[in-house]
Amino acid sequence: MVRFDTEVDKEREDWLGHRLDETNTAASPAMARLRGTPAEDDIPVHVYAVDDDGAVVGGLTGKVWGRWLHVDLLWVRADRRGKGLGADLLARAEETARTEHACGHARLETWDFQAPEFYRRQGYTLVGEVPDYPPGVTEYIFTKALR
Repeated sequence: MVRFDTEVDKEREDWLGHRLDETNTAASPAMARLRGTPAEDDIPVHVYAVDDDGAVVGGLTGKVWGRWLHVDLLWVRADRRGKGLGADLLARAEETARTEHACGHARLETWDFQAPEFYRRQGYTLVGEVPDYPPGVTEYIFTKALR
């Protein structure tokens, strides 16, 4: 007999993450090779574009894990869009991931109303889509080789 507990619990979450890591390491030689290497850690990657007044006019945040760059957020202020700033932010993050963290690939998600065509122009390939996430929207998953 078991009971179900739905309380948010950081200690249990950490414990569960460790158990899953152990299981994954035992099940996958590729995951086992990551253990104990720098590629095992999440390393933040941030790039910000700042104007002469110190205002952030664009930025990108993401992380490196498993020799992949994962772009989480990319935003450019409306008056700076269409001028190459987003492409520059993305290129700088990719270069940092490639040269400082030996990443061979990048990945990201974007919604249909955001920037799928922008990412295609930057060399990203559509590898998946999730329809109706959230309802009425399609999420696209893109990857790019950084070599």
